Amino acid sequence: MTEFNPMQHIKHQFYAMRNGAIADNMRRQGAPYRIIFGVNLPQLTEIARNTAKSAEMAEALWNNTSTRESMLLAPMIYPQEQYDIATARRWSNGITTPEVADILCMKLLRHMDFASQLADELILSENDMVRYAALRLMFNLLPNRITEVKAYAESEMQRGCSLTASVCRPLLDEISFLEEEN
Repeated sequence: MTEFNPMQHIKHQFYAMRNGAIADNMRRQGAPYRIIFGVNLPQLTEIARNTAKSAEMAEALWNNTSTRESMLLAPMIYPQEQYDIATARRWSNGITTPEVADILCMKLLRHMDFASQLADELILSENDMVRYAALRLMFNLLPNRITEVKAYAESEMQRGCSLTASVCRPLLDEISFLEEEN
């Protein structure tokens, strides 16, 4: 029987769960990856559940920017107690797509004690994707700091960036809803 190293084992699982229709559709829509297995979020979550938490493996997956599923799985297996703000800054500046930003914020960044500080730093970036990640992280941190988050989202809307507007609109709607409750 063939023995696989941990990375090969993960890639084998990606291959076993591949969905050609999703992968082909993502390629047609311009996904920037050389390799797309078409694995969906519940399947990635299952792979993460069956994979040992490891900063080393998470880093290897994150640095495998040619494979969509690698970048999505990385935040799910990084041990939260080892993840620091320097790593978060580096990863945030390496985000390739909104999907990666969403998963990074939802599965890892929002759980960090420094999440608000990081969001405040990232929103000042000149890079649209980094600001998208900042707003997405702020969304995950609601209802904390509604006044500041609202100001950031309104300011970002004035930039006229379609990427960040896609998260600003629902963020402002959610803030409006939360304000009505109070």
